[in-house]
Amino acid sequence: MSDQTQPPADEPHIDIEQLIHHTELPRTRLSDALDGIVKRVGDVVSWIWVVLVLVIVTNVTMRYVFGEGRIEFEELQWHLYALGFLVGLSYAIQNDSHIRIDILHDHFKIRTKAWIDLIGIVVFLIPFSIIVLWFAPNFIIYSFETMEASSSPGGLPYRFIVKSFLFLGFALILIAAFSRVVRACALLFGGADPNPQR
Repeated sequence: MSDQTQPPADEPHIDIEQLIHHTELPRTRLSDALDGIVKRVGDVVSWIWVVLVLVIVTNVTMRYVFGEGRIEFEELQWHLYALGFLVGLSYAIQNDSHIRIDILHDHFKIRTKAWIDLIGIVVFLIPFSIIVLWFAPNFIIYSFETMEASSSPGGLPYRFIVKSFLFLGFALILIAAFSRVVRACALLFGGADPNPQR
């Protein structure tokens, strides 16, 4: 009896990864380790969207059922969005899922795409991330020392917590960027096993 789950031998194989990602660069042990960090943090932080939905539903229910709006729920939504998107940026870089000028990028050869990634990340993304990470601690420490709180009546205290997301988000962006550089170099300059044992 033939296995119905296997496609016929003459049917072309479609690599779903190639359909999802713009540039599938070779992997190395180092890039897999760096990507693993981003993925593990992303998996934990992804639950933030469930919390966000619950906060929104609670806020809407209180406002339209009980006629009582709460500013702390409004601010909590902003903070949860900030954390989700800052961590999501690193995931987009790692998976090459971020926005590009596709009308041009899709027609480039793989090596051209790798060069664009390498130059763009080294010249723009890494320096920008380092600048943010350099100045973020003072920004967070000042907020902590002054016990900065929302200026809105009934707003959230401890604003240093949400400001610390900035450091976490850009640290993950930097890790994802280094991984992407390693993968681009593996393609352009060789010397790395594109399919390491995991």
